[in-house]
Amino acid sequence: MNDGLTDLYQEVILDHSRNPRNFGPAEEADRTARGNNPLCGDRVTVFLNLDGDEISDAQFDARGCAISLASASMMTEMIKGKSVAEAKALFEKFHALVTGKNGVGASPDLAELETLSGVKNFPTRIKCATLAWHAMVAALDGADEDVKTE
Repeated sequence: MNDGLTDLYQEVILDHSRNPRNFGPAEEADRTARGNNPLCGDRVTVFLNLDGDEISDAQFDARGCAISLASASMMTEMIKGKSVAEAKALFEKFHALVTGKNGVGASPDLAELETLSGVKNFPTRIKCATLAWHAMVAALDGADEDVKTE
């Protein structure tokens, strides 16, 4: 990757971590799930509102590293207006992107999320990038237990 693109990717991640979108608790959420990464201490709670099968609102509350916050921020922006099935499919594509599996590369579906693709070179950072996503799937599934990255 050229230096200009690397700088742009870093700027997008820093912007989302410093100014996270959809940040803060949502007391009126239909679905909620918590995630915990015991390796680094990242914690996230995902709040979802559903209108039938569509995610009408998504928020998160978190304490964590820049990667974790940026990923949660981007995720909440991308899943609003998606059906449950579309949000889960987006999780699968994102997970494949950041783990380097299935040869997933550039995809219009992933948009800004591709800025996080570099974590595939740092296995412990993959857990930071996917924590909110695992919590989102748990919320959609109505899971009661905390999601862990181990």
